[in-house]
Amino acid sequence: MTDHIELQRQSADKMARLRALLAELKGVLVAFSGGVDSALVLAVAHDVLGDRVVALTAHSPSVPRSERDAARQLATLLGVRHLAVESQEGADPRYRANDLDRCYFCKTELYRLCAHTAQREGLPAVVDGFNADDRRDHRPGHRAALEANVSSPLADAGLTKDEIRSWSRSLGLPTWDKPQMACLASRLPYGTEVTPERLLQVERAEAALRDLGLRNFRVRWHGDIGRVEVSAEEMDTAYARRADVASAVKLAGFKLVALDLEPFRTGRLNELAGRPLPVL
Repeated sequence: MTDHIELQRQSADKMARLRALLAELKGVLVAFSGGVDSALVLAVAHDVLGDRVVALTAHSPSVPRSERDAARQLATLLGVRHLAVESQEGADPRYRANDLDRCYFCKTELYRLCAHTAQREGLPAVVDGFNADDRRDHRPGHRAALEANVSSPLADAGLTKDEIRSWSRSLGLPTWDKPQMACLASRLPYGTEVTPERLLQVERAEAALRDLGLRNFRVRWHGDIGRVEVSAEEMDTAYARRADVASAVKLAGFKLVALDLEPFRTGRLNELAGRPLPVL
């Protein structure tokens, strides 16, 4: 990765564009997961628009409790009003069926809640954390955003993930080096029904591995088997502590534990499903 100071120099025009885009909106509700991208949007929006910014975090079984707590704490740190709402995507059989468009149905519910809340709060726009690099992966949730007239100022400004991390570091955001976090439903292979019990099982397994010190990984649900994908940088650590890894995952309810010999990387689930990625 290019030195973060150099990244900021190279992307200064993009950051100026981000600020201008947010200023044009006059007031925004930020769909705020507490991750790297939405955190930068929230911080810059608050700096540009002040009290005309509200953060909304959706709670459901697909969101780990630790992530909910982190989102609330970060909003408080930034001095932004934070709302938590219960999301009901699990009531939609199309979401539970877990096909390649699962995220579309989840995000449709999220943006419905966002639109309702923005209208109630008198805010003219809803924005999300979709960035320029996200166009390289299968993102059906972005289709839901477009249909709901949700703006994606990071992508519109051309900011990439590395640039977002660099600016986040400069602004002192604790999320600048936070591993990427997808919803828990992404741990279930496409075609496997999404249930609260399976999501909770994955959440407990991943929380236990995080307590062991691992940071960038996934626990994939395969019935009795919990398949652990770990980043290339942590593979040696995971293997050296394989007994602890196996014990932690089994305590979450899996009977067998597999440590994948291929490292975790974003978009791998789509590759395994045979989903071609866009060529930009």
